[in-house]
Amino acid sequence: MIQDGNTIPIPKGTCLLCGKTFSKEEMAKHLDGCRGRESPPPGKVKPRRETVLHIIVEGAELPQYWMHLEAPASATLEDLDELLRDVWLECCGHLSAFTIDDETYAVEEAMEAYDKNMDLALGQSLHPELTFQHEYDFGTMTELGLHVVSARERDIYTKDIRVLARNEPPDIKCEECGKPATQVCYVCIWDGKGWVCDRCTGKHSCKDEGFLPVLNSPRTGMCGYGSEWEEDDQEELREEDGDFDDDEDE
Repeated sequence: MIQDGNTIPIPKGTCLLCGKTFSKEEMAKHLDGCRGRESPPPGKVKPRRETVLHIIVEGAELPQYWMHLEAPASATLEDLDELLRDVWLECCGHLSAFTIDDETYAVEEAMEAYDKNMDLALGQSLHPELTFQHEYDFGTMTELGLHVVSARERDIYTKDIRVLARNEPPDIKCEECGKPATQVCYVCIWDGKGWVCDRCTGKHSCKDEGFLPVLNSPRTGMCGYGSEWEEDDQEELREEDGDFDDDEDE
C-alpha cells in the first residue's frame, strides 16, 4: 500500500486466542505453540479429532492486511469464501472465485462462466505449501493471496473456520493534518491518495470527491465497502454482476 509515494509499513497482528501481539513474520511460529489453540470453549463441548489446515491470507498487492485461519478439512471452499466475505470483503453481494492450480472454482451463480464450483472439501483441494488466489467482485476487484502452512490432526470444538490472528489497522495518516485517516476518496485512492480524517474531508481538492470509511480490510475504498446499502440496492447490484458475466461469455 502506497500513500504519497511512501510504502505503509506492515503492521503487527494480534493473536485472537491469547491476545498477544506479534509481527507478521513471528505470528505463524507463535500460533504453532499457542496454548489457547487447544483450550476448550466454555460449556460442555466434546472435541472431535480432525485434520485442520493452517492458512495464511493477505491482500495480493496489500500485504499490510493479513490473517491466519484454522479450517477443518471437511469445510468447503464455499465456507472459506463466506468467511473471507464476512471478515473482509462483502459490500454488495458480488461474485467471487478461487484459482487453485490453474483451475477456477466459483460460486454457483457464476457457474455459466466457470467449470467448477466451490462445493468441494478443503481436504480434497488444498495441501501444505500450496499457494492459491481468491477474487471478489469481477468489476472493482479485490484479490487475495492464500498459502497453506500445514495440515495436522487436532482436537477441534467447532466445524467452522476460525480466525486465529489478524493484522492491526495499518498506520494511514490524514494527508492534511497527520492524524489517523478515517475516510478515503474513492477516486484518488487509485493513485495512492485521498486519505483524510473526518475533520479534513472539506479540504480535499478532488472535484469528484466521494468518501468511503477507512476499515481494516483490503477492500477499503472499493465499490460501496463500509457504506450503508439498502437491500434493494444490493439486489440490483447482484443482477448487474450477472449481466456482466453474461456479456463476458458472449
